[in-house]
Amino acid sequence: MSDSEGSDLDSGAWVAVRPLCGAVGRAIRELLLGLGTVAAIAGCARATNLLDPTTPGFSGEYAPQLPDTPATSHIRIVTFNIKLARRIDRAIEVLRSDSLRDADILALEEMDDAGVDRIARALRLNYVYYPGSIHPTDRKYFGPAVLSRWPIERSWKLLLPHQPGIRHQLRTATGAEIRLRGLRVRVYAVHLATPYRFSDAARADQVRTILAAAAGFDGPVVIAGDFNDYGVGRLLVRRGYRWLTARLDPTISFFSWDHIFVRHLSPARPASAGVVRRVHGASDHRPVWAVVVPEGRGSGGLALP
Repeated sequence: MSDSEGSDLDSGAWVAVRPLCGAVGRAIRELLLGLGTVAAIAGCARATNLLDPTTPGFSGEYAPQLPDTPATSHIRIVTFNIKLARRIDRAIEVLRSDSLRDADILALEEMDDAGVDRIARALRLNYVYYPGSIHPTDRKYFGPAVLSRWPIERSWKLLLPHQPGIRHQLRTATGAEIRLRGLRVRVYAVHLATPYRFSDAARADQVRTILAAAAGFDGPVVIAGDFNDYGVGRLLVRRGYRWLTARLDPTISFFSWDHIFVRHLSPARPASAGVVRRVHGASDHRPVWAVVVPEGRGSGGLALP
């Protein structure tokens, strides 16, 4: 299923569990192939792609005004794939837990417009949301969102290359620029294509599109979300990003697919990232968090495993 990969990605890196290799890795690869066949038969309806980079778009401002103090405080980043935005009340409960509460930057995946707005209202956050498609089974908007306690000054939808077979579902990233304690931070909420419908090389192309879009921005950048891959993280590291979540526990089943990458930001302290294991049935994914500070005030990046 996997095509040959570009020079930025190690061979076989789409198997997203760090320690799995050899016979175990092959067994999981065969399992995914089988699951992909079942899913293809069960869900062969095509998605309705939303190709306009400016619309539809949704936003809300529910955060109280915060003091615009210098950017010396910690910045908490959270990402959570809430499966098809089906259990929003449970997701809100999870996002209120200690490790996730009061996130400065929150990336959500598999969202619809109503679900994003409900979460933003409940947590008193500002948000922007650009769906990339209408999901072929739930018939709702589907895409990533960016939420924050801080003002969102600009936002847009970034179209990602390739539309896999059967559903032909477009993947997108939602971009936003946030004014955070006087510091302008660019954020991309990301959801790449699934491994059983997409090659490693194609997913790497999607990451390169995001990296190219971020390249012209001189300030701090956050790229967070569901990458449906582990090995693709090496590509971001080679392009100068810190991989804050490289050594965390699996985030879905046996796999480590949900990650946070930053540029011009540093970990606030050693072990300043984690996975929340109890999600109360809110999703098949587990949320991931990291705490950072502006570059030069932290403890340095994590080494590539």
